[in-house]
Amino acid sequence: MTGSSKIYDIAIIGGGIIGTATALNLQEKGNYSIVILEAEDHLAAHQTGNNSGVIHSGIYYKPGSLKAKNCTLGRDMMYRFCEENNIKHERCGKLVVAENEDELPALNELERRGKENGLKKIKRLKKEELKEYEPHVNGIEGLFVGETGIVDYKDVVEVYGKLIKSKGGEIKTKSRFRNLKKENGTLILETESGEIKAKFLVNCGGLQSDRIAKLCGVEPGLQIVPFRGEYYKIKKEKEYLIKNLIYPVPDPKFPFLGVHFTRMIKGGIEAGPNAVLALKREGYSKKNISIADMLQMFAYSGFWRMASKHYKMAVHEFHRSYSKRAFVEALQKLIPELQYDDVYRNGAGVRAQALEPDGKLVDDFRIIEGEKMIHVLNAPSPGATASLSIGKTISETIINNFR
Repeated sequence: MTGSSKIYDIAIIGGGIIGTATALNLQEKGNYSIVILEAEDHLAAHQTGNNSGVIHSGIYYKPGSLKAKNCTLGRDMMYRFCEENNIKHERCGKLVVAENEDELPALNELERRGKENGLKKIKRLKKEELKEYEPHVNGIEGLFVGETGIVDYKDVVEVYGKLIKSKGGEIKTKSRFRNLKKENGTLILETESGEIKAKFLVNCGGLQSDRIAKLCGVEPGLQIVPFRGEYYKIKKEKEYLIKNLIYPVPDPKFPFLGVHFTRMIKGGIEAGPNAVLALKREGYSKKNISIADMLQMFAYSGFWRMASKHYKMAVHEFHRSYSKRAFVEALQKLIPELQYDDVYRNGAGVRAQALEPDGKLVDDFRIIEGEKMIHVLNAPSPGATASLSIGKTISETIINNFR
């Protein structure tokens, strides 16, 4: 294994949107030497590059939580960044639709949260008003959320990367992190491409973040469980059924938003996702199986505690994963005119869901500190929306360590 005698100020593990946003924020605050270590051969290879491209408003998140604070701040930062860097995006707004009276209390709670989180463009809609925004939607009441938008986060990270390199930062791809040693106060990161020496380490490893923390001598206190979100795409001739974004009222018991419709910034409309357990950390299809990942997951007490609580939901999602008809039936609750042959399978993403030992799904962001290191252990949606805000928070913590 080859190495370098150079000692970087900061090494960032993970070339997704959180890692690159952190590097960019650090460069804006000081003349730090920074290296990003990415396991794959390009940036944004996993969660960042496989999400639905929504700029979230902040309506869903508990007021005062890290998600709420970072989403509302990060949303405005993201819009500004896209405008300043000519990244194609759109503030199109979205509908959250209650299908029946049982969902009205949850819709009321969403409206309350949104207003408490500072949203100014929320409008409560009666049944007939829903049709003004989405003529083909089914529902009894809803919310229009004007702050929501769309973008391609791969485009965002591409610009992050160019700016990082233009300011002297280094990006090393095919550099999967393997282990950490400490020598005379210096961190020595063993990677597939050689040794990297640094004064400070930031773990933005996403699906591998808990394992990276352990390799660094930090007990994460949780385990990442991968959930695959499978998408369908609407056939071109039926795209007229959906104008922008349509969401159901989410089940408050789960950190998932339910099957919804999303117009993509580069064209087309996606429908989904479901949330089915993946049998590999990077398990983007049913064929992706890792015995090692499965053994680790099934040996974790938190997994079985979660399974005992939510097995009904798991069976439902599993059935919908294999049954196109069941998936379409879920979509028809929002758009009744949509038919079986109007959609086709269109890939998947994998969510790194942090799970507590007691089986609780970690809902908020989880960022912990160690000696000369920070570990981002849970940053799911709205992590991409909030990336610049999260990066700012991490960079300020790092700078305090350099004082």
